[in-house]
Amino acid sequence: MPEAPPDADILAMQRLAAGDDLALNEIMNRWRDKVAAFLKRMTGDPDTAVDLAQETFVRLYQHCGSYSPSAAFPTYLFRIAANLARNHQRWRRSHPTVALEDEERAGSETPDHQSSPDANMDNGERLHAIEAAIAALPPDLREAMLLFTYEDLSYAQIAEAAHCGSKAVETRIYRARQILKSVLKDFDA
Repeated sequence: MPEAPPDADILAMQRLAAGDDLALNEIMNRWRDKVAAFLKRMTGDPDTAVDLAQETFVRLYQHCGSYSPSAAFPTYLFRIAANLARNHQRWRRSHPTVALEDEERAGSETPDHQSSPDANMDNGERLHAIEAAIAALPPDLREAMLLFTYEDLSYAQIAEAAHCGSKAVETRIYRARQILKSVLKDFDA
């Protein structure tokens, strides 16, 4: 799909606020995968991420009239998603459950036939270690790191989404990198 012009989301939000419900489809087509990927990294659970992504677009629809084009659309959208992820994590802490091993997920990875089994295992272990290290970061550090690294938001946009200052975002990303570097030092070899 060709990249939309920068103001396409703003125009779609204005149409949505004016009652054109089909504008939401345009926004969802452009942003659904990015929002779901962000939420998967925030929650560590693909099923929860899909549910929260859907809820993100429900909230976007419900509050389309309060969107101000002065805020960058990705900042607005990821603020909604990040708030939902934080609320979900708070709820999970107050409603603990017994974790069951997901054997299907462990067995669903398909090997790369162009690499040796040892290389596939090393890559799989490295990927798992990186995902686990990111998931173990404190929520504020994880959010800043994911928005910066995977969503390519600026410090100012992250600060707006996280309700903090740009300097705080810079510090969070620095701290996250230091923690990840320390935790993943064995994979640098």
